[in-house]
Amino acid sequence: MSQLIQFEYHRPGKDTTVYEEVLVLDRLDVKVLLQDNYAGNNVAVGGSVTLQHGAPVVWFIFDGAWHDIGSFHLADGTLTGWYTNLSKPVVFEQEKWIGNDLFLDLWQPIQGQPVWLDEDEFHSAVKTRLIDQATCKRVLNERALIDLQVSQGEWPPPIVRDIDLQQARALLET
Repeated sequence: MSQLIQFEYHRPGKDTTVYEEVLVLDRLDVKVLLQDNYAGNNVAVGGSVTLQHGAPVVWFIFDGAWHDIGSFHLADGTLTGWYTNLSKPVVFEQEKWIGNDLFLDLWQPIQGQPVWLDEDEFHSAVKTRLIDQATCKRVLNERALIDLQVSQGEWPPPIVRDIDLQQARALLET
């Protein structure tokens, strides 16, 4: 069932990045992508590496949602946590998918407290009108909903915890 997807990642005011990922699960409510070898630089939060160059990432794209979630790993496959990316709903164009980032991200490590990232960039994008007021309100509402679910121990959603790297790789084989 696996299908190669070209995921175009747009961030207002920045260059577009294209990631090659494999669709391993395609449901009406969620699509699961596997990027088996992250080619970018190490990503760190608070001095700790959250996503290592060469590491796998499992992405969860929820149809119509204003977020997507990545299960981040080290290069050896060790899960480090979940990265929630606030974004406009993904646009699906057969093998090309388009994601429009809206700056705010939630890092939720396996051990430790969740932390919101890039708040200064979000506020700057609003101030310079890279993000309009209606979109700003929608993003802040999404953040409030996620914060509520975090406080209730319900974030990330169950499917994100249920489909780990091993399961995503097994789905690749089906």
